[in-house]
Amino acid sequence: MTWPAVHVSRPIEHDVAAVSRVAGDPAQLPSWAAGLSSGVRHEAGRWLADSPMGVVEVAFTGPVELGVLDHDVTLPDGTVVHNPLRVLANDQGSEVVFTLFRRPGTSAADFTADVEAVGRDLDRLAALLDELAH
Repeated sequence: MTWPAVHVSRPIEHDVAAVSRVAGDPAQLPSWAAGLSSGVRHEAGRWLADSPMGVVEVAFTGPVELGVLDHDVTLPDGTVVHNPLRVLANDQGSEVVFTLFRRPGTSAADFTADVEAVGRDLDRLAALLDELAH
């Protein structure tokens, strides 16, 4: 079985290495990923974050330095959500692509809201990279 998917992408005027370095750093997540915007901490070798659902674990599955920022988010109930996130070379900049799957039980309205939220996250990531470059 497969789930419906939407690819949300944004061009970013920074190279793959720069984007991967920032986006692949769990400590930077609060700066751009709204769902993981508070309480990010490193405890006992794990990255934990406070989310609207409670405490979640975030683990990049890499290799981050090559632009593979796929990450697993373990929810409070133990469910693991795999989030494909890639940084692709786009001339001298990058294209950041987040694949969002519509999991069973997710309403059309909730899925649309998730897609829009990911777009805003990628906009914040682009703005953060611009800010860090100056």
